[in-house]
Amino acid sequence: MPKVEEKNFRSVAREAKARLKSGFWEHYREDLAGNLARAKEEGLNESKVERYFAGKVTYTIKGGEDDAFYEKVKALLLAEGEVSDAIGRLTDREEFAKLGYEDRQRYTLRLSERYLRALERFRREQEFERHG
Repeated sequence: MPKVEEKNFRSVAREAKARLKSGFWEHYREDLAGNLARAKEEGLNESKVERYFAGKVTYTIKGGEDDAFYEKVKALLLAEGEVSDAIGRLTDREEFAKLGYEDRQRYTLRLSERYLRALERFRREQEFERHG
């Protein structure tokens, strides 16, 4: 087990080094400064904007595990807005059909949680990125 952790640590260190070499942080600082200036001009709360972009870069670094799901949710929200049957529309019918009653309940609960996280992310993005 220590080898797996060591490998993970090494790969994380390699990724961090690659970010440094590629100018990732310099680009982030420039982007953040530009967005903060724009927020100030538009009368937005600068600290809220800063937290949003810090969260966004953290999400980028960690690697968003739900990006494909988020894109589905985003497409649904952009096309039709918030709909009452969003969970039903996002359900994988083939997978759902294979599950027993309890597993269907767990699947629906997990899907609901993922949807709510994606919805919150969408709202944050729309709040700050529509001004750009």
